[in-house]
Amino acid sequence: MKNFIDGEFVESNATEWIDCVDPATQNVISRVPCSTQEEMEAATRSCELAFKTWGQTPVQQRARVMLKLQALIRDNTEELAANITLEQGKTLPDARGDVFRGLEVVEHCCSINSLMMGETAGNLSRDLDTYSYRQPLGVTAGVTPFNFPAMVPLWMFPVATVCGNTMLMKPSEQVPGATMMLAALAKEAGLPNGVLNVIHGAHDAVNFICDAPAVKAISFVGGNAAGEHIYDRGTGNGKRVQSNMGAKNHGCIMPDADKDATLDALVGAAFGAAGQRCMALSVAVFVGESKEWIPELVERAAKLQVGAGHLSATDVGPLINKSSKARVEDLIQSGLDEGCTLALDGRGIVVPGYEQGNFVGPTIMSDMTTDMTAYKEELFGPVLNCLCVDTMEEAIELINANPYGNGTAIFTQSGAAARHYQHHIDVGQVGINVPIPVPLPMFSFTGSRASIRGDLNFYGKAGVHFFTQWKTITAKWAVGKSENFGVVMPTM
Repeated sequence: MKNFIDGEFVESNATEWIDCVDPATQNVISRVPCSTQEEMEAATRSCELAFKTWGQTPVQQRARVMLKLQALIRDNTEELAANITLEQGKTLPDARGDVFRGLEVVEHCCSINSLMMGETAGNLSRDLDTYSYRQPLGVTAGVTPFNFPAMVPLWMFPVATVCGNTMLMKPSEQVPGATMMLAALAKEAGLPNGVLNVIHGAHDAVNFICDAPAVKAISFVGGNAAGEHIYDRGTGNGKRVQSNMGAKNHGCIMPDADKDATLDALVGAAFGAAGQRCMALSVAVFVGESKEWIPELVERAAKLQVGAGHLSATDVGPLINKSSKARVEDLIQSGLDEGCTLALDGRGIVVPGYEQGNFVGPTIMSDMTTDMTAYKEELFGPVLNCLCVDTMEEAIELINANPYGNGTAIFTQSGAAARHYQHHIDVGQVGINVPIPVPLPMFSFTGSRASIRGDLNFYGKAGVHFFTQWKTITAKWAVGKSENFGVVMPTM
């Protein structure tokens, strides 16, 4: 794997390398460099130099680059998806969805002409007008996770660059391929050299981004430990930081819900992508008589096929690495040790021909309580916690007591119940009979509480606001007369 600096793929002089491994086979796909200090500094200087002209490029010209980029992504979806499946393990249909949800953000960036428009007011005093407009920040940075190799980079560099910034990207060292492919497509679309640069590595690369004086803003998606570190270190250095982190998303199942539709939704939202989604529905809160549906839920989940992501019959692919598999299995065991019922056990899965794969099958843990370790921690695997309460108010209280606030869903046929839930639940993204309520890009990804650090959310208007700052001009043009300015504060 190479760095991408100043529009060129450049061999690294790194002395440390990280193996990129196929999670279904443990075969080494490529070796990823830990970019040297000199390489990271060169990438940053390239961003600084490119900003001098890109930041002054007309907004409609920047939008045209995004128009070309979205067409190129469409044309190369299959190649991107195949790489995602190879490096990350998710099924090919899910990998196509990964690309498509990122593509939608690029499509929205094509409307930047109106999103960047400012404000104006005339005659605020005699011959005096005030107007404001949004301008780019300069050099920005993006640090991306392993679970969405295309979508999350496309949350970042298209929004940053279409606003007139340059961006230094550091993809996850476990799945760098999609970002490198997207960088090549961005260059082909007309993004000038230096506007997007890509470095590689782990902790040292992250700390470089947090400390580099030229970097004005950092966009991060990933785990809590890294997210808290980047937020604290980045903001400590005076940078803007948006950090989307962990989650514990709950589904509230009311007795009047459409049973078949609800059970299908739970299976897809809990076990799709092997549960490696920050918006995975990892907790089902059954209200009243709906708890009687758990055996049918188990039956449906047990039918899912576990296997390598490129196989057409596969529903659930492998986890990203062996340590993730071990962690998930340890959390399942902790639930058993603490008194839950293992209604469906996905441990010990062996896929013929892929015996070394990081496979964990769909797992359902019932009779859970909120003090159990497997409930308190983010699972990030194909595991569903089931809890039972008597009323919707109890469900709301339980969910609001959890520190995370990424997403939640209620399943009901009652409009009154749905309205009450959406107004009283303290979670940023609410689905009503929608299990994974990730907003389309004309809105914003609005996770809240412990799931995010920073004041501005990803993509949509909030994303544009994150990557821009206001400049306000107060202008006085008096015609044919001279006016002396006083030494006291002016009044109307």
